[in-house]
Amino acid sequence: MELNQTNYYSDDANREFFSVSQYKSFMSCEARAMAEISGEYVRPVTRALLVGSFVDRYFEGTLEDFMKENPAIFTRKKELRAEFKRANQIIETVKTDPKFMDAMSGEKQRIFTFELFGVKWKAKLDSYNAGKAITDLKVVAKMYQLPQWRYDLQGAVYQKGVEICTGEKLPFYLAVVTKEMVMDRDIWQIPQSTLDMALRQVEGNIGRYADVKAGYIEPHFCGKCDYCKSIKKATVRNYNELLMD
Repeated sequence: MELNQTNYYSDDANREFFSVSQYKSFMSCEARAMAEISGEYVRPVTRALLVGSFVDRYFEGTLEDFMKENPAIFTRKKELRAEFKRANQIIETVKTDPKFMDAMSGEKQRIFTFELFGVKWKAKLDSYNAGKAITDLKVVAKMYQLPQWRYDLQGAVYQKGVEICTGEKLPFYLAVVTKEMVMDRDIWQIPQSTLDMALRQVEGNIGRYADVKAGYIEPHFCGKCDYCKSIKKATVRNYNELLMD
């Protein structure tokens, strides 16, 4: 399957290829990941995600299309809701920051497909600057929250995928801006040692996830995510379980 901007997020593409987001979904709950692939479960699109997409689409050059595709970002008076006015402020702020704009100056939304650890992967890069760097744009609530989202896994797979496709091993950066009243922004380089460690983790896990995805073994249910809660039946449990948590 040849991927393009139109079919990249399609069900067929998600069945054929792993992506970092799909890999992290398997990490979180294998059963939910399988339900997403089959179309049984669709994660709700939150306004927080839409704010990030709003800024992403500005850099991609498709913000007008995004605004047409998502009428929920407007009030009944056809004005931008407060979160998206804030997103516009974020855009206007980073536009005046030369270092930030330089980090995002590469080719936007470049798609790579490659084989890694015996499975097929897809990746779409926010900014691919051939011969220089890979940069991913992030809009977050607080800067200190970055590690919890495991962007080192994303950087590791993106870096290795580009190396497989082009022969170049490029440094990986996060161009990060916060949604705080006084917004913060920085360019974070993930050290190579951290990327190498993350890639080893992917290598250790992907065999099982690929087998689950192929239907060779049953997925594990985490019992805590929205999908697991949506399909569970009530049982009699020991109250002390809650005290242990």
